[in-house]
Amino acid sequence: MGYFRFVWASLWRKKTRALLTLLSLVCAFLLFGLLQSLSVFFTAGADFVGASRLIVQSRVSFTDSLPIRLLPEIEAVPGVKIVSHDQWFGGYVGENDQVFTFASDPARLRAAYPEWVMPDEQWRAFEQTRTGAIVGRVVVDQRGWKVGDKLPLKSNIFPQQDGSMDWQFDIVGIYDGKDASWQSQTMGIYINHAYFAEANQFGRLAGVYAVVLDDPDKANEVAQAIDARFANSPNETKTQSEKDFNKGFFKQIGDIGLIVSLILLAVFFTILILTGNTMAQAVRERIPELAVLKTLGFSDGKVTALVLAEALLLCAIGGFGGMLLAEFAMGGLAKAAPMFFGAMRADPRVWVQAVIAMLVLALAVGLPPALHAGRLRIVDALAGR
Repeated sequence: MGYFRFVWASLWRKKTRALLTLLSLVCAFLLFGLLQSLSVFFTAGADFVGASRLIVQSRVSFTDSLPIRLLPEIEAVPGVKIVSHDQWFGGYVGENDQVFTFASDPARLRAAYPEWVMPDEQWRAFEQTRTGAIVGRVVVDQRGWKVGDKLPLKSNIFPQQDGSMDWQFDIVGIYDGKDASWQSQTMGIYINHAYFAEANQFGRLAGVYAVVLDDPDKANEVAQAIDARFANSPNETKTQSEKDFNKGFFKQIGDIGLIVSLILLAVFFTILILTGNTMAQAVRERIPELAVLKTLGFSDGKVTALVLAEALLLCAIGGFGGMLLAEFAMGGLAKAAPMFFGAMRADPRVWVQAVIAMLVLALAVGLPPALHAGRLRIVDALAGR
C-alpha cells in the first residue's frame, strides 16, 4: 500500500466522524471565500485608482451637493489641470431596480478619466445628445442593452420641473475599462449633465468634483488650497485623494475588513477546536497500530509525517470544497443582484489566502498529535500505557 492510500484509509477509518468534520471545514471555507471576496470587492475601488486625482466634496457629507458655480474657482487653483464633476442621480429601472447613475459633463469626464474607453464617435454622440447616456460594459452584459435603445429611468432624488420622477434617455455609447481592474468597475451609467441641470427642479449641482493634478506630488498642497478658498463660506469643501474618498465611501457601509476578520476569527477558532479534537481522538484510537508500524521499521519522523499528512489532506479536501462552493454561490449572487454583486469574484488573492489558511490550520490541528505519535515507545504503546 502506498503512502497516500495509507493516509486516505486512516482518514476514513471512522467514516461518520470524518464526514462531519469535512462538512464543518467546507462550511468554514465557504464563509471564508464569500466574506473575503466581499471584502476585496468593497476595497478594490480604492486600490487601483491613481494618485493624480483629488475629490472635492462638501465638508458636511458627499450627499450634500455643491453648486456648479464653484467649478471655475477650483480650476483657478494653481496645480489644477482638469476638473470634472459628477452628481449622483439616484436612478432605478422599473419600481425598485437601482442602477448607479451619475450626471456628468461628457467632455470633462473623458478628459479626467482616460481609464474609461469608448469609440470616438460615441464620445461625440454623448457630448452632442442632450438626452444621451453611456452605459458601462458590466451593465450592458447583465441587461442586454445596446446603443440606440431608449433608457427609461426613475430618480428617487431629482424630479423634473413638471414634478415627474420619470426620465428618459437615449443610450449613445457603451464604455469599457482600460484594463481588468477598471473593466470590473463598469457598473454605472453616465447621463449628460447639461440636460439634467436644465430639466431638474434643483438646478445645476455637483455632488463631487474630480480634480486632475499637474503634479501628483503636490496633492496635499493643492487640496489645502482648494479647501482654504472655500473656508468660512456657505459651501465649505473637503478635498482628499481619490483613494481616500473611495475608502471613506465604503466606510459609510461599515468597516468591512474588521467585520469580516471578526467573523472569520470566530469561525476558524471553532473549527480549530473541532478538527483538533478529531485528529487527537483519531490518533489515540490508533496507538497500537502506530506501534506496529514502528515495529515494522517506520521511523519516528515517518510516523509523524503520516499523521501530519492526514491532517493536511483533511484540511485540503474541506478547504478546496468550501472555496469551490463559494465560487458557485457568488455566481448565484451575481445573477440575483447583478448591480451589487455582478463583479464579485474570488480573485487569486483570496485563493492564496485560503491555501495559507488550510496549511496553518493543518499544522495547528495536526502537529500536536503527530509529534505525540512520533514519540511513542513501542513497548508502552503495545502495553496500552
